[in-house]
Amino acid sequence: MYLDPRIKLRHLQTFAEVARLRSVGRAAERLAVSQPAVSKTLAELETILGASLMVRNRGGAVPTPIGQLFLTHAEASLAMLRHGVEAVAEGLAQTAVRLAIGCLPSVAARIVPDAAIVFAGLAPGATLSIVSGPNAFLLSELASGALDLVIGRMGPAEAMTRFSFSQLYSERIALVVRPGHPLEHETDAAAIADFPLLFPDENAAIRSIAEQFFVARGLRRRSERIETVADSFGRSFVRKTDAIWVISSGVVALDVAEGRLCELPIDMAGTSGPVGLTMRAEGEIPPVLRLFIQAVRDTVGRLALTDGRS
Repeated sequence: MYLDPRIKLRHLQTFAEVARLRSVGRAAERLAVSQPAVSKTLAELETILGASLMVRNRGGAVPTPIGQLFLTHAEASLAMLRHGVEAVAEGLAQTAVRLAIGCLPSVAARIVPDAAIVFAGLAPGATLSIVSGPNAFLLSELASGALDLVIGRMGPAEAMTRFSFSQLYSERIALVVRPGHPLEHETDAAAIADFPLLFPDENAAIRSIAEQFFVARGLRRRSERIETVADSFGRSFVRKTDAIWVISSGVVALDVAEGRLCELPIDMAGTSGPVGLTMRAEGEIPPVLRLFIQAVRDTVGRLALTDGRS
């Protein structure tokens, strides 16, 4: 028989506290809620179970025979939950837990900072080691055991046989320039052929997608092309030149939002690719890694990442 999903932790806590103190009022004080809230929670639990659990007499609020039977199991469940929470807390406090996380530059700029803040609240005793680099390098480090998790693009099919991949969101390519660039308001992709490019290098996960974009629009390859995904170099170079930076939108999202760089309003449909979590396929996921994954998913959900312009 499955546990009724309507039964919540607050139902068990409230019922056990009233039974222990023999008083709705004192239980309300203990739980820092109002008396009507306690009474309502008890009534909800009785409705769910289809049984009367408490009676009031001169001794206060006491369990019925059915209530006493349920109380035994409720207290045991609460005790086991407390032991579990304490075990996690003790494990984090007494053990130097270290996670090695690999991430693409776009993820390092957009997701990981907020996720690290959330994770610090979930696992204050853990240490994060953050490594950023090309997708192929990160996957090789994951395979060797040097990394516990990679947040990036899905690798080629032949490289993913040892891994599991879970998509978080899709991310497109952006064409980025300095404020005041001659093409700042240009919507015709053909216009970019007359300007130098910063293009993804051969190890970049977005290289093939960027190449396909240029081929599909008949854009010729320029001799004035620097190949890199080094974000610090890219930011500095495009601010000083008329070059156009071909880069994942997440890398420059904050720069564009704050007006330090501009994204050309050119249709980049078809340049999106999945960004997600890659782990080794074998073995159980350690609890502390599950907490970090939760922090990442919470961050992605809060930012509501889409393929559109934000």
